[in-house]
Amino acid sequence: MAWRRLLGRFRAPAPLILLPQAEGVEDMGLVTLRPAEPAAEAQGEVLGHLYRTHRLSLVRLAVLLVGDHATAEDVVQDAFAAVCRRWRALDDGTSKVPYLRRAVVNRARSVLRRRRVADAFRPEEQHHAASAEDAALLADEHRELLGALRLLAPRQREILVLRYWAGLSEAEIAETMRISKGAVKSMAHRSLAALRKRLED
Repeated sequence: MAWRRLLGRFRAPAPLILLPQAEGVEDMGLVTLRPAEPAAEAQGEVLGHLYRTHRLSLVRLAVLLVGDHATAEDVVQDAFAAVCRRWRALDDGTSKVPYLRRAVVNRARSVLRRRRVADAFRPEEQHHAASAEDAALLADEHRELLGALRLLAPRQREILVLRYWAGLSEAEIAETMRISKGAVKSMAHRSLAALRKRLED
């Protein structure tokens, strides 16, 4: 499983230690491995819990931002890898989940920037489109709304997805997007108006 690969990042190769030789027994060259460090074990358990608990909601968030499931999975995997790299810098308590959300949003922005550059040099008929599998997963009544959502500017799409699909509070959105709570309110209002206009058009 993917989360097991992530857990492997915490387990550095253990040095070999000779077993104590019993009296009257010749050295047979047997060695044993040092058990994993308790801190690394604890980190692995916390990371595994984070992955099992939050992966699905983060993938859903990423799908709404980037538009396809495969890319969303990559975005979330990158976000968990970033948590592994910054583990010691993050608090043991509540900061890892907001960091994961922020990492997903930032990586989704990077994907969309690269996609816009690639699309500028690609023939029109080859531009990115949802696969048949992705389209089949969406209920009919949601397709029109999601189509309008994807026509919004990236920041407008992010704030609506975080507010109405991820269900985050204004404070959580402010932390994720690195803006003030006042900016969250005004951006959400303008973004919702833009979405309504897209749907009317």
